[in-house]
Amino acid sequence: MSDTPNLASAGGKIMLVGLGPGSHDHLTARARAAIAEADTIIGYVTYIRLVADLLEGKEVIRKSMTEELDRAIEAFERARQGKKVALISSGDAGVYGMAGPTFEVLFQAGWTPDSGVEVEIIPGASALNTCAALVGAPLTHDFCAISLSDLLTPWPTIARRLDAVAYSDFVVALYNPKSGRRTGQIVEARRLFLRHRRPDTPVAIVKSAYRPRQRIEFTTLDKMTDCDIGMLSTVLIGNSNTFIQHGLMVTPRGYRNKYDVESGATHHGEQAGRSLSTGLTGWRAGLHASGRSAAELAAEHRLPEDYIAALLAEPLDATQASDEANEVEA
Repeated sequence: MSDTPNLASAGGKIMLVGLGPGSHDHLTARARAAIAEADTIIGYVTYIRLVADLLEGKEVIRKSMTEELDRAIEAFERARQGKKVALISSGDAGVYGMAGPTFEVLFQAGWTPDSGVEVEIIPGASALNTCAALVGAPLTHDFCAISLSDLLTPWPTIARRLDAVAYSDFVVALYNPKSGRRTGQIVEARRLFLRHRRPDTPVAIVKSAYRPRQRIEFTTLDKMTDCDIGMLSTVLIGNSNTFIQHGLMVTPRGYRNKYDVESGATHHGEQAGRSLSTGLTGWRAGLHASGRSAAELAAEHRLPEDYIAALLAEPLDATQASDEANEVEA
């Protein structure tokens, strides 16, 4: 980029538009309006095709997969000229999309929110949302997303994250799982997950969600690398409680821990609207009452020993001890 521009007089706008899965039925009203409002549309060629029928009469700038910074620079240059630019991403622009590299380019150029170039982020459904909707309810408890692309992230960093979330029993959405050149990453991900998860852990693989070549495949952790996985796929790996029934993948939220699901009545020792008896307060009381060492408790709960030791070293005041005792005994 050239010398820092005079932003105060620019008057242009960059709209970071999330297209969702790409089908017009799942394009938000604001995303459609932003595209209509824009003078210039910039995006990866595949994303441009998704909304091609909405682009008549507009300047369209197509970029390749690895040209994210070029897209952001082009958007900034057009906005400096006073144009309204829609910089499009599939899914959500802030989830592995163009929001991050665009702000990097803007900050490098000295842009601030008070500058003459306005920036609006227009959210869209990310792949984990759209794929989850197609397969059932796999994300109704704690989950995370990890990209297996090592084009910009060192593999040891990715591997540490995979190992940590596998150990922590998150439901995981794997983005960019495999390409024509990157074939080993999904194999290594499976290897790391199998260190902590059962081989029969449910897995759903969704390719081209809500697009003409949509494909859904249910499998298990030990067999997932035998499936058709590519760059247009998202891999959803369940946690220890996830199950597949009647063609639907479901992760329970935990209601059965407190309630009889058929009657709605609370189990003995639990109270509606209160933490579980094994929630923080009750659990802390149990640690203090156990008489066991920090090392033993850490091994049982798979938590750091120094964390357990710190909890045991903190005395419970009278009010807290009474509350925790009532929580355990209720």
